Order: sequence, then structure tokens, then C-alpha cells
Amino acid sequence: MEAIRKQATKLRDQVAKQQQAVFRQFTGVYSSDNVIADETELQHHQRLEKLYISTRAGKHFQRDIVRGVEGYIVHGSKQVEIGTKLSEDCRKYGAENTCTTGTTLSKAALNFSRARAQIERERGNLLKTLGTQVAEPLRAMVMGAPLEDARQLAQRYDRVRQEAEAQGIDVSRRQARVRDSMGNPDIVMKLEAAEAKLLELKTNMTTLGKEATAAMAAVEGQQQKMTLQRLVAMVESERTYHQRVLQILDQLEGELLSERQRIEASPSVSVDTSVPPPPPYEEINGSFASQTYDETADTIDYFLGEVVHPFRGVSDVELSLSAGDYVVVRKVSNSGWAEGECKGKAGWFPLDYVERRERVLASKMAHVF
Repeated sequence: MEAIRKQATKLRDQVAKQQQAVFRQFTGVYSSDNVIADETELQHHQRLEKLYISTRAGKHFQRDIVRGVEGYIVHGSKQVEIGTKLSEDCRKYGAENTCTTGTTLSKAALNFSRARAQIERERGNLLKTLGTQVAEPLRAMVMGAPLEDARQLAQRYDRVRQEAEAQGIDVSRRQARVRDSMGNPDIVMKLEAAEAKLLELKTNMTTLGKEATAAMAAVEGQQQKMTLQRLVAMVESERTYHQRVLQILDQLEGELLSERQRIEASPSVSVDTSVPPPPPYEEINGSFASQTYDETADTIDYFLGEVVHPFRGVSDVELSLSAGDYVVVRKVSNSGWAEGECKGKAGWFPLDYVERRERVLASKMAHVF
């Protein structure tokens, strides 16, 4: 529609110039007062046309930004939903702590859950900021009254200009009739009325042109300023979001690496498969003795040890231990196994899972026997 309007305006200008040329050729009448598209007016008209094109392009650009931000918000909201679900699943696994060999993975899951929840909160804040500080202000300007009022002024100016062009042609015709009628009073009176109307149209056109140009220029300046401000706000919001997410990820990475190092540092008990498992025990006069493998065990003085890594026994002769327990170590095997008592139970366990303690709080000793 805009292209058709511009083409129609150019055609009207060409027709008006051609008609004036024809009148000048056949009647010899030419008056600069009757020419609508003089140099000043033409420049004024071209300025207004450029402003109209500029504000229309600015409006379309603002509308494209609004659509893009709205799409980003919709897509981002879905990501927040997915990330929140992932965070909750990790939290649930970490809280249940079903692992029997330690809590390392459970702690890692809880740390990941916390970090993911923080990231999704930051993403939600970003989406809210983009909506309130970018999309809403631009949408309000696209649909706002200043732009529509300026465009209506420009359209009124265009209509008055067309009327003035038509009136100028009518005045030229009547001037030709006055000359041919040798000063007929009735024709002269109609000419004077037509010239008065043309003058009024020119005055209105000039006034409307100035108002429309000023209004369109103000809208153009406001469009440029507002759009740039919203783009800057969008960049700053995204930059702040990514900085905070980076801090969260840095902290999470440190926590996960610490847990991984703890797992890798845990001793792995290597049992010689060629040697039978620890022998069963029989309670004889309150003491435990091996029936078969006395030659593989070195008797040493009793000592108290603290369990630093949990151990789950898989046979009747193995003693299950939990981290933090205290155990009385009574025998040590050459294969790396130790025999002792903890919480009223006795059995074999990996010696590397226990660290010797010289001093123990009395409150801890109550849990040994």
C-alpha cells in the first residue's frame, strides 16, 4: 500500500506539471503563485516523505524486536521448566542416598540440584527483565498515540496538497477563460473565488506540513532513542545473567571435582584370589581363633582404629563397617585384611579402611563394644 501511495503521488505531480505546461503553451499564462510544487514546497514534501519512510521502518524494527523477545521468552520458559524438573530429580536422588559404599555421588547430586535451581532462577529473572524492560516499552511505542498522530498529520497534509494541486489547475483554467472573455465580470468573480480558495489551501498545506514534519521528526528521534536504550538494556541483562551463571558453574565444578578426587583417593582393597577368604570364627571361652589359617596371620597388640571408608561385608566372616565407626583391631593378615570387633560384632575387614587412633573420646568408646 505504501508503494502504491508513493507511485500515485508521483503520478499526480507529473500530471500537474504536464497540465501547467500545456496551459503555458496555449494560453501563455504563467504565475509563480499558482505553482504548488515550487522548490521550497518540494523540499518540504520530500523531507516529510523521508520521515514517513524512516518512522515506518523504525516501527517495523521495533515490532521485530518485540516478536523476537516474546519468542525467546516462550522458549526460555520451557527451558526453565525442564531445568527445574532436572534439579528436582537430582535433589530427590541425593536426599534418598541409597548408595551403600559412600555418600559421594549423593552429595554431588545435591550440589548439582542446588546449582541448577539457581541457574533456572537466574534464567527466570532474565526472561522477566526482557519482558518488562524490552518488549513492553517497545510494544507500547509501536501501538502508541504519538506515532499514529504524526502519521495522520502527514496523511492530512498529503490530502490538502492534492486539493491545492487540483485547485491550482482550476485557477489556471479560469485565468485562461478570463483572457478569452475579455474581462467578463462573472468569470472574473469566479476566478477571484478560486484564487482565494487556492491561497487558503496553500496556507493550510504549509501549516499542516510544518506540524506533520515536526511531529514525524519527534517520533523518529524518540524511536531511535527508545530502540537503542532497549537494545542496551537487553545486552546488559543477558550479560549479567551469563556472569552469574558462570559463577554458579565455577562453584559447582569445584565441588564436583572435589567429590571426584575423594572417590579416586579412596583405597581399593585388592584381595589375592588365590588365598581363600578369611576363616570363620568360633567363640571359644570368649575369644576368637582361626581354625585353618593361623599361618597367614600375624598376631599383634590390640589397637583402636577409626573407620575412614565404609565397608560392606559379603560373607559371614566379614565385618561391615561405616565411616566414623571405631573398631578394636586384634589381628592383621599378610594379605591386607584385619580382624577386629565393632558394636558387638567381630569379623574381617580391609586394613586400609581403618586408621589407627591413639586417643579416643570416652563417648566414642561406648559404641565399640
